[in-house]
Amino acid sequence: MPPLLTFLLMVASGCVHRHQLIVVEFLQAENRLLKERLRGKRIRFTDAERALLARKAKAVGRKALLGLDTLVSPDTLMRWHRRLVAQKWDCGKRRSQVARGSCGRSNG
Repeated sequence: MPPLLTFLLMVASGCVHRHQLIVVEFLQAENRLLKERLRGKRIRFTDAERALLARKAKAVGRKALLGLDTLVSPDTLMRWHRRLVAQKWDCGKRRSQVARGSCGRSNG
């Protein structure tokens, strides 16, 4: 790759990285302010909201979550994710809903 192109790519990626850091800092500040407004009040999340937060939290990772000022503790987020995975693989509920029909043979 030509040196000029390499240099331009490095500058462009640096700008993108810097912008992402600014966005993350903004979201962290916004989150802190919202948490202060709540002052210990409990937020009730729907099942869909818990599932979304659990998937996102798993992608971020527990160690990284510990460094963030989240509305929900990292342990709770990971617990929600474990439950989400457990529900996905829980075949007991689905098995009882499946109707068992004949195997294609007539009984008559």
